[in-house]
Order: sequence, then structure tokens, then C-alpha cells
Amino acid sequence: MAHIVVLGAGLGGVIMAYEMRDRLRRGDKLTVITKEPKYHFVPSNPWVAVNWRSRDDVEIDLTRTFAKRKINFIPVAAKRVHPGDNCVELEDGRSVTYDFLIISTGPELAFDEIEGLGPTGHTHSICHVDHAQAASEAFKQFCQNPGPIVVGAVQGASCYGPAYEYTFILETELRRLKIRDRVPMTFVTSEPYIGHLGLDGVGNTKGILEGEMRDHHIKWITNARVQKVEPGKMTVEELTEEGALKKVHELPFAYSMMLPAFRGIEAVRGVEGLVNPRGFILIDKTQRNPTFRNIFSVGVCVAIPPIAPTPVPCGVPKTGFMIESMVTATALNIGELLRGKSALHEATWNAVCLADFGDSGVAFVAQPQIPPRNVNWSYSGRLVHRAKIAFETYFLRKMRRGESEPFYEKAALQAMGIGKLKRVT
Repeated sequence: MAHIVVLGAGLGGVIMAYEMRDRLRRGDKLTVITKEPKYHFVPSNPWVAVNWRSRDDVEIDLTRTFAKRKINFIPVAAKRVHPGDNCVELEDGRSVTYDFLIISTGPELAFDEIEGLGPTGHTHSICHVDHAQAASEAFKQFCQNPGPIVVGAVQGASCYGPAYEYTFILETELRRLKIRDRVPMTFVTSEPYIGHLGLDGVGNTKGILEGEMRDHHIKWITNARVQKVEPGKMTVEELTEEGALKKVHELPFAYSMMLPAFRGIEAVRGVEGLVNPRGFILIDKTQRNPTFRNIFSVGVCVAIPPIAPTPVPCGVPKTGFMIESMVTATALNIGELLRGKSALHEATWNAVCLADFGDSGVAFVAQPQIPPRNVNWSYSGRLVHRAKIAFETYFLRKMRRGESEPFYEKAALQAMGIGKLKRVT
């Protein structure tokens, strides 16, 4: 019988394990390999970073959850993937062989590509709960002696939504603390315009987000290329639409959070035929690697080319529902292959997003996420803030229960016309 290995246990990996478990035959074995024994709900990190949530609020012990679902679990980091030998080499010296491998590792954070960037430099991050915790401690100290704040995403970043979320959540918390009037805020982004999001906008995100920035007295710099970060100062080059240097900004700050560019993890980087030059996994329409046909990939680690050229490099985000559609297609395809059939299922890559702004927020639906789209809708209001809180509670509950998509969730999405799979003839 077959051994299926899921490498990585973030958003994509955990759901992948649950859905794949339901597609196995009697006697098939499923193993999850990941470097951390606990799952963290990444969308809650902006709240953790302002002390609205604790680490315990947003993490799940996967050991117990996987045991309940009869999923073998190895909480050890991968050292190298060897596709030619059908095995994953682990940091502790072991090797795990597989018949099918699903890579869902998420990214490596490329802080080192910019001098002074990141938690070991002079800016904070909300990409990992450890970073969010460190940011929360720094924010407590900042509030004792407020000053300028710089928030945003550097060149090559591909996840802009959390930068917007954290900017407005910070602004909301500063107002609650009655110190907003002492804190000039600047949003720095590699996007060609506010609300681009790496997707050339969704609905009226440009108008909505520019309006929110103005209403909350937040200045912005687009087409921005961060040159270096020093203690209390960020040097940023602003480019024209043609890519020429327009202006050099030296931004003082007392607190800063900048999202980094992503790249593939070291365990897969440089494996010819498996990854692109940045180390992201190459896949076809069925989430399958074109060279190594028993390897599939889902989530942030997959290679997706930019929407269109931009003056400063902008990556394409891989959002939650988009990743879930990748997972469903992959589970179905491997299930078909296990039974001697063809892998024909394709993910829709539809996107349904909730961005919390502390007391309001923005929601959008993009079908598919990458244009041109059949649905291109956005909305802003206080309802989004409440919806994000409800979604956090719901999602963590189903992860603890070992569920991917309860029947009522599937029925609700179908009623709204939001599907995970394309119709394939």
C-alpha cells in the first residue's frame, strides 16, 4: 500500500492532512513532517502583536489532534528533499521514504536580503507567532515613549494584506491609548498603488484603502524599494512608474514592522526540476510537479508568476481559501491515482478574504484570485471586524476537531457560488 507524506503543517499542511486522510484506502499510511509540534493561526498574528491575543489563544497541539485522526506525526525539520530517491532527509539524521509527497512548507522569510531588516535587525515582523510576540513586547515599550511608526512590505513581498491589517490595528490601539496624536504613521510598500495587493486590486480596494489611509491620517509611499534599515531610520527609494529613481526618503521611526520577501525553504532550494530560482515549487494545473510526478504542492510555497510587470517587484499572495482549493484538488487527485485513475481535478484558486482594521475592515471576493475574474467584489465596514473574530473562533475549532470542511460550510459556500474545484471536461 502507499505512503503519503505531507511536508509542512501550517494552514495548507494541516488541512491537507485532514483531507488526505479521508481519501486513503485501507492500509495506506499518512505522515506529516514539520519543524514545530504546534499549529499557529497566522491571521491572528496582527492581534498578538498589539496584545489583543496571547500565543495560547491561537495555537493548537498537533500531536493530540493528529493522533485522534490516526495521522503519523514527525515534528522534526526537513534537511533535504531527495526526489530521485523518493525520500525526505530529516535534521536528526533519519530519512522518510514516500510514494507521494505533498510539499506545504510555507516560505522562508528573506530578511537577510535587506540590511538591517527583521527581528534580528531593526524592524519587527508578524509572519510568525514568535515574531508577533516580540513585536508586542516592543510595542509595550514604544507606548511609554511614542514616536514615528513605519509599517509596510518590502520589495519582492507577496503578502500585503497583513501589512494593511497591522497598520490599521496599530492605529486603532493608539487611539484607544489616547496617544495617536503623538505618532506620525507612514505606510511603505512595493505595490504600484495602494490596494494593489499583488493582484492588481480586487474590486475597489484602491479607493477603499486610500480613503482609509486619508481618514486615519496615514501617509504612504508606493513603488518603494527599501535600501537599508538602521537604528531608528529607514532609507527608502521611491521609483517612478517607469522604474526610474524619483526620490530618496530617510524615514525616522521609533517602531517599525515590515513584511519581508519570501523564498522557498533550504530543504528544496536548488533541486533541479522541482523549484524555480527563488525555491518555490513548480506545479501544473493539478498541483503536480511537472518533473517529479509523485510530488504535489499547496500553499505559499508554490510558484506563481507575478500578475504583470511593476516598477518594484511584487509577488502574488496565496490566500487562505485559495490554499484550501489547492488542498481539495490535491487530495482528490492523489486519491484517484491511488485507485489507478487519472489526476484531473483543478483548483479554482478563488479568494475570500477578511482584513481586520481593529474596529472595521475590508472584505473581498475574487473568483479566481488572479485576473481576469468572474467575480471582483470588495466591501468595507464594521461588520468585517466582527466577521474576522467569528472566523478565527470557527477555524480554530474545526482545526482542533480535525475537520477540514464540515458539511454546513460546504453548503454555505455552494449557496454563495464559491467553489473549490473547476469544472473539468
